[in-house]
Amino acid sequence: MMNQFFDHVAKTNGITVRVSASFLPEQSQVAAGRWFWAYHIRIENEGEEAARLVTRHWRITDGNDRVSLVDGEGIVGEMPRLEPGESHDYVSGCPLETPLGSMEGYYGFVRDDGTKFEAAIPFFPLAAPATAR
Repeated sequence: MMNQFFDHVAKTNGITVRVSASFLPEQSQVAAGRWFWAYHIRIENEGEEAARLVTRHWRITDGNDRVSLVDGEGIVGEMPRLEPGESHDYVSGCPLETPLGSMEGYYGFVRDDGTKFEAAIPFFPLAAPATAR
């Protein structure tokens, strides 16, 4: 498994969350004050029990320290169930009104026996290159 691709990692309750973010100049409109990033997340169940991802909580901070909280069900329309040793990858995006920012948060999981727990999403910076500022 090529995990060196992922710059940011958090491990909680047997769940490893890996993140890599990329600035997308073709999706950004810098003159209009809009910068856009894609982020790739890999969620790995390194525990001994299956778990289903049911909720997400994001804390998105822009370069002016404005914080947006995003809560919702699942991820990109899915609630993946991960058996021990399985992983799930997805890609999503984040627009900001500043060329710098950050994201972090957690996923809410439930085990087959109904036990609920959270798995941290590591803090990761969003930084447009100097040419896009």
